[in-house]
Amino acid sequence: MLTRIGLYRLLDENPERTWEFAREIAAPILQRIAPSFGYGQVRVPEAGGLVIASNHFSAVDPAIVGIHCRRTLYYMAKIELLSVPVVGELLRWTGAFAVRRGEGDRDSLRVARWAAREGHAVCLFAEGTRQQFGYPGPMHPGAAMIAIQEQVPVVPCGIDSFGWSLRNRRPCCVVWGEPMRLELPRTGRGYKEGTALVEEQIHGLWRQAAQAVADGFPPFLPNGLRRSPRVPHAQTKVLRELPGWPDEDWAEAPLGPVYRASRDAHNPLTSALQKVFERG
Repeated sequence: MLTRIGLYRLLDENPERTWEFAREIAAPILQRIAPSFGYGQVRVPEAGGLVIASNHFSAVDPAIVGIHCRRTLYYMAKIELLSVPVVGELLRWTGAFAVRRGEGDRDSLRVARWAAREGHAVCLFAEGTRQQFGYPGPMHPGAAMIAIQEQVPVVPCGIDSFGWSLRNRRPCCVVWGEPMRLELPRTGRGYKEGTALVEEQIHGLWRQAAQAVADGFPPFLPNGLRRSPRVPHAQTKVLRELPGWPDEDWAEAPLGPVYRASRDAHNPLTSALQKVFERG
């Protein structure tokens, strides 16, 4: 619906620019419904393709990881979420793309590889689904596979948000790890070995996050990482020069933002809003 009337044009059809506004709008809301702190945001590289791999406990995890990351995140999300009217469209405008869980989704992997290759940050919840027992589960090979194939680093991320809900607005925490270069063969064995390395790091970071919550969010972790309520606006990295979305047929809906399907549609309301937006 929103895409059909062309509102995405206000942000130049660019997920990098959309994230600028989404982060500013989401941050104050999140700090009310899901208070959180992050440690180690500076570990995320300022530029260049990379894969962010995180564990996953609650529905709020994507938003929390997003406000504690200084890069625009191209999320791999379940297709059911991106099919929700309005909400799914807004997520797709930010660069989120769908994966069909339970089956080999080659197009989704192609989008992820394209994003990493073009200099974007791709974010995957490495277990593939939310965990129900309070600790991270086995990791899937997707993050390691993309990183090895495109020769980009993996940045592990541990989040403690287990039990969060709108009725239980418990505090949450994110701890970032150092970028990992997986110099491994592009084979099933290499992907398996890389996944084990990433899983080990995520488990350790999750333990640090859980301990930080238990300790009342100390200003510094024992390893010297500084506490932050979010990434300051001045430290966010917006790379508008990067291509926003691939033009190949395999990147069409329902995997992508569906910008192209509406480019030729002229909408007077959108044109008027665009003029107001440009005037500031």
